[in-house]
Amino acid sequence: AVLRSNLQQTIDAAKTIGHQYVVCAYLLPDERKTLDDYKRLVDLFNDAGGRLQKAGLQFCYHNHDFEFTPIDGKIPYDLILAGTDSKTVRMELDLYWITKAGQSPLKYFSTHPGRFPLVHVKDMDATPKRFFTEVGRGTINFKEIFADSDQAGIKHYFVEQDETPGSPFASIKMSIDYLKQLEF
Repeated sequence: AVLRSNLQQTIDAAKTIGHQYVVCAYLLPDERKTLDDYKRLVDLFNDAGGRLQKAGLQFCYHNHDFEFTPIDGKIPYDLILAGTDSKTVRMELDLYWITKAGQSPLKYFSTHPGRFPLVHVKDMDATPKRFFTEVGRGTINFKEIFADSDQAGIKHYFVEQDETPGSPFASIKMSIDYLKQLEF
C-alpha cells in the first residue's frame, strides 16, 4: 500500500532517519495470486525503485517461500528478478525461506550477481516441520553461502528469528556466538 500511495512520505522518513534501503517486506495473498499480479508488482517495483534511486535510496524486495511456488509453470521470484531493473531493484534475500522452498541461494547469486545487498540470516531445524532454529544449529550451510558474499553483493547481514525454541535472548546469543566463530 505504501508503494502505491505514500511513497514520498516513506522517502522523507527514510532520509530523515538516515536509511539507505527501503524494503518491501511482504506481499498479501490477494496481491500474488496470478502471474499478472506479479507482472503488476514488477511494474510497481520498477517505479518505486526509480523514484527511490532519484532520492538517493535503494529499493529492495524481501522474499518468503511463496515466490518460489510455480504459477502456470513459472517461478514468481524469477519473474521479479527478470522484470525489474537490476540497478534500482535489489533483493533482501531471506536465507531460511529460499532454502525452505527448495531453492539454492548460490544459484541465484551466480545468475544474478550483485543483486543481493541484504540477507536475513536464520536457520532451519532438521525436523519434518523444518522450523526456525538458532543460526548454526540447523541445516543451512552458512559457510558456503557467505563464501559467495562478493558475488552476491552482500553488504548487510541481519540475524532474524521469527520464533525461537526458547528465550529470544538466549537464542540471539547462540546465533551471534556461532557467527562470530564462523570462518569462510
